[in-house]
Parts: sequence; structure tokens; C-alpha cells
Amino acid sequence: MTQFSRRRFLTIAAACAAVPARAAPATARWQGRALGAGVSMQLAGLTGPEAAPIFAEVARELERLEAIFSLYQGESEISRLNRDGVLPAPSPEMLELLSLSGALHRATGGAFDPTVQPLWLALAAGNGAGNDIEAARARVGWPGLRFDAAAVRFTTPGMAITLNGIAQGAVTDRIAALLRARGLRDVLVDMGEIAAMGHRADGADWSVGIADPAGRIVRRMTLTDRALATSAPLGTLLDAGTGQGHILNPVGGAPRRALVSVSAPGAALADGLSTALCLLTPARGAEVLAQFPQARLETAI
Repeated sequence: MTQFSRRRFLTIAAACAAVPARAAPATARWQGRALGAGVSMQLAGLTGPEAAPIFAEVARELERLEAIFSLYQGESEISRLNRDGVLPAPSPEMLELLSLSGALHRATGGAFDPTVQPLWLALAAGNGAGNDIEAARARVGWPGLRFDAAAVRFTTPGMAITLNGIAQGAVTDRIAALLRARGLRDVLVDMGEIAAMGHRADGADWSVGIADPAGRIVRRMTLTDRALATSAPLGTLLDAGTGQGHILNPVGGAPRRALVSVSAPGAALADGLSTALCLLTPARGAEVLAQFPQARLETAI
């Protein structure tokens, strides 16, 4: 049986929580794709025709952000960096996300490390031989990544990065900022992680559901002027035969949590923290969260 992805199920949970369409004030809804998965948004107080120009602008912004962060596009900034080992003149968005990644790497004692991409690729390709895995692990290490306004570069041959543990949150933040700049205050954005601004059209807080990889709702909650991110190591399997999940410990070892949800003022921070906390013991995770007082652990299994 096909399982719901985390993103897809959160979108359904948010929509199902609304009052019936015939009784609700106007809410414009949009669905699309970004970073290889479905995304959506709801704009309270607008009709579809009123929202159409805004949705078109959102689609253009998503194209621009994918040209920076998408591993699916061969000429995106991240793909060129991984291919060439150097990225001249990185975008401000890339530099901002690398800076946040560095802060999370330090705060988590190295558990959050976007340079795990070589290890991810080795495991996804089924290269299970110990030598292959160890060779890939030798190319992992945040200190081997250097960046400034002039360039991003690797200092070790064969390095690569993935920002999939934080980029969805960053895209969510960018789209939320675009909508705020257009004067919108009552919005639910789901770009892989969720940002809720203001209220639904009926005046209630936005309602979302947190689901496990099997699609079971483990918690329902309301959200206003806050972002929510959920990570689950088995939400995506690199190898169904071995049960290898997609959230990897850069130094080895199994994840410590099956699912973690974190809320924060920004979705990028919530996204990075939820990813990292899957790899940490509850006690160590609490120490990490204490360094980000505006973030809050919502659910952990």
C-alpha cells in the first residue's frame, strides 16, 4: 500500500480541519510542486480570481528558489557546487542557509551536517560494502566547506552537500515573506514545512495534523504566526530491503527518534532542528533546544 508522504498528509490534515466549504468565507487555495514534492497554500479572505496574480508570483518565486536549492536540477546552485567543487558568486539565499546550517552544526555537536550527501548517495545506490561506505564517510565533514560572498567551495575532493534537511523550511519562509510583503496576513503555507500567519477565514486559528510515516495522525494542533516542521527518519527509505532511512548520522549510528516535530518563528530553523533532533537522545536534544529559546518541541516519538 502506498504511504502518504509527510508533506502530503500535513496538507490534507490542514484542509480537512476547515469548516465545510459552503459555510466558510472566501479562501483561495493553490497547489503545485517544489523541490520534488507537492506544495500548497491557503489565502483567507480572497477569492480564486483575486488570488490568481499572487499565485502566479508564488510560482515564479518557487522556480527561482529551485534554481538555487534543488538537487533535481542539474544547473541549480547546489548541483553546480556538488559537480564542480566550487560555486562562484553564490546567491544571498544560499549564503543565508549555509550560515544557519553552520549554526545548527555547532549547536548539535555535528549531528546536523549537510555534507552527508556522499554517504546518502552511497547508501541510496545500494553500495553496502563496508569499504564503499567508509570511503563516502571520509568525504563528510562540515569543516571542509568554506563560503563567503565570493564563492562556496569544498576543501576535500569528492565532497557534496544536501540541504534537504532545511531547504523546505527556507522555501516556506521565503514564500511567507512574499505574501506578507503583498499585505496578506491570514495565510497557511505548506512548502514541505508549514507556516501559519493570522487566522482562517472564519476567524479560528489554523489547524494542522502531525502524522507518522504510515499516515496515522499522532497529534492535532492549532498554529498562528508560527512555523511547524516534522521529520521522520523512515519517512523516506533509501533502501527498502535494509530499512535504511534518509536522515543520516554523519558519524554513524541509528536515529534516536522515529519522529520529531518542532515549531519556531521561522520554518528553516524548525526544519533544521526537527532533522537534527531525530539523531539525538532526548537529553541532548533538550540541551540543543535550550540554545534556541524561541523554538519548541511539539511532538517526539
